[in-house]
Amino acid sequence: EVQLVESGGDLVQPGGSLRLSCAASGFTFNNYVMTWVRQAPGKGPEWVSGIASGGDYTGYSDSVKGRFSISRDNAKKTLYLQMNTLKPEDTAVYYCVRRNAYYQFDYWGQGTQVTVSA
Repeated sequence: EVQLVESGGDLVQPGGSLRLSCAASGFTFNNYVMTWVRQAPGKGPEWVSGIASGGDYTGYSDSVKGRFSISRDNAKKTLYLQMNTLKPEDTAVYYCVRRNAYYQFDYWGQGTQVTVSA
């Protein structure tokens, strides 16, 4: 019943921007920490960012800090990732992932492809 549906991925040039969205359903969205995880070709999953259930705390990996911004709209049950100053190394499939009370990433969306290339 839990569903996470990402959208917004695209092909962009270095230095460009994208805004990813994740539409959530099937659970009480405002009770959960939500995260973004990405996976580049040939590499394992990499945690990118997370946001507390009420949106009052956020965290970022060193690779994206200062360039990406995570946010959420609990009324719309939607998670966002604003990505600025994109670099080729940001190329990956980006997943919206729920984090449960046991710090497990228990539900993943289908992913959306972000490609940064000239």
